Amino acid sequence: MKIKGLFAIMASLLMAMPATAKSKVVQIKIVETSDVHGCFFPYDFTERKEKKGSLARVSTYVNGLRHKHGDNVILLENGDILQGQPICYYYNYINKTGNNVASDIVNYMRYDAQCFGNHDVEVGHEAYDKWISELKCPVLGANIIDTKTDKPYVQPYKIFNRDGIKVAVIGMLTPAIPSWLSEDLWSGMRFEGIKESMTKWVEHLQKTEQPEVIVALLHSGWDNGIVTDQYVENEAKTVAEQVPGVDIVMFGHDHRARKEYIKNVDGRDVLCLDPSNNALKVAEATVTIEINKKGKILKKIITGDLVDVSEEPVDERLMAAFQSQIDATNKYVDTELGTLTKTIYTRDGFFGSSDFIDLIHNIQLKVVDAEISFNAPLGYNNKIDKGTIRVSDMFKLYRFENKLYVMKMTGKEIRNMLEMSYDQWVNTMTSPDDHIMLLNEENKTDMQRMGFKNLTFNFDSAAGIDYEVDVTKPDGQKVRILQMSNGQPFNEDRMYRVAMNSYRGNGGGELITLGAGIPKEELEDRIIYKSKKDLRQYIMEEIQRMGTIKPQPNNNWRFVPQEMAEPAIKRDKELLFGKQQ
Repeated sequence: MKIKGLFAIMASLLMAMPATAKSKVVQIKIVETSDVHGCFFPYDFTERKEKKGSLARVSTYVNGLRHKHGDNVILLENGDILQGQPICYYYNYINKTGNNVASDIVNYMRYDAQCFGNHDVEVGHEAYDKWISELKCPVLGANIIDTKTDKPYVQPYKIFNRDGIKVAVIGMLTPAIPSWLSEDLWSGMRFEGIKESMTKWVEHLQKTEQPEVIVALLHSGWDNGIVTDQYVENEAKTVAEQVPGVDIVMFGHDHRARKEYIKNVDGRDVLCLDPSNNALKVAEATVTIEINKKGKILKKIITGDLVDVSEEPVDERLMAAFQSQIDATNKYVDTELGTLTKTIYTRDGFFGSSDFIDLIHNIQLKVVDAEISFNAPLGYNNKIDKGTIRVSDMFKLYRFENKLYVMKMTGKEIRNMLEMSYDQWVNTMTSPDDHIMLLNEENKTDMQRMGFKNLTFNFDSAAGIDYEVDVTKPDGQKVRILQMSNGQPFNEDRMYRVAMNSYRGNGGGELITLGAGIPKEELEDRIIYKSKKDLRQYIMEEIQRMGTIKPQPNNNWRFVPQEMAEPAIKRDKELLFGKQQ
């Protein structure tokens, strides 16, 4: 019998058995949302249509639990709540006079604690410090250290007393922040490793608070991710295995639903739950404890599940309470910017030079003094229809609030960066029947990979140079740069001005560090321009200036040999996206 099934049976038997006169049974529900990314309401402000999931549905589910279990429900929010939907952008940067909608909804739903996510840090001090001040629950981040005080920047943990049982929740953030974000966004902070910090805080709690239950609330994925000498990005599995005293690991960041029991170094089973993203599921742990009159634990059983809330009824009271914020956001995203003469698709950018990706490339090159541009698809299958372009479309065209950088790079570094990009993206074909894309069947449910082996937002192509990608060559030897797109020779020894977003320029995806070979500590010296506004704003301004957009692919790069690449592209495009009209 599987261990989770055994636990469920034991919990049922325990609850069915009346406690003796000398003991009582307490049941506590711990519910987690993570990586909500602005999905507060059952409406997508980018696509301008109804959507599944949302905190409005989570609210209905949690209200049902509270009706049944009363105060023995603990509701936790695990970060990445401040970015993802236009409503976030609007209240982070445009309408800053009142409360942030993200703090209002956390308060309305009576969350008991909030964790920091990396996309919460990305909005910058002004926005997240304001958000923290507006919240009625603590923001947790034990490993986010204030460099002035050498103490946590926010509250490290929270103790919840429920019916004589102490539940401790320790919050932590992935320490890989410096690999993605410029230092001005996290100035005054440093980030400790999760395993080391968790070990320290668990020992502290065991000495000072003696909680019956310890929950690790981690904005950090299961495993893999970025590993450097300074930090490990994803440590949820490591914490479960190697930090004695942790009973439950509730985590997120990697957008991949997971329910698993892990045996730790003491031989105890640790429940691990990740509800994935966009408020489609919640993670729910059930703690059942029998204690005697002296408070001694006689039995403790912990079970858990991932609950699909995508079809729950919407909390209409919540919707009514936030109608003014919804209306204000709709007015903002409905603003007209220009006209598009044809429909464009993100998906085309995986298979060659495309009008969608090249529109961004060309705007980057135009608004800054750069010779070469790097850019990746930031969505899997976004579409912008021909006709009127609105602000909502800008969140399809460019998803994140990255800044625009211009960096100095040699021709060799540029080629090496492209080599790493295409190695993550493209298979090495040995037969015409092989896949041209580097796919992984297990990743079909991974919301950041969608069937690809690697993260699609790291699939950078380039503009300003003409090049070929030979799919028959081994990794590191696929890219052949032919010339600059203006006809001038390309020189691997020459220094070029290269436009890219701040995520990439700060080392995100490691294309510029591991790929181009530029040490992390040298990146800042390579930057010759940083935009004051986010890249999406410059794109919006340029589209308004142009008025009518006639998108065309630059046709500056292609997969070769064509006799192998073209039929493989057709097959993989249909496999990933279905037959196209």
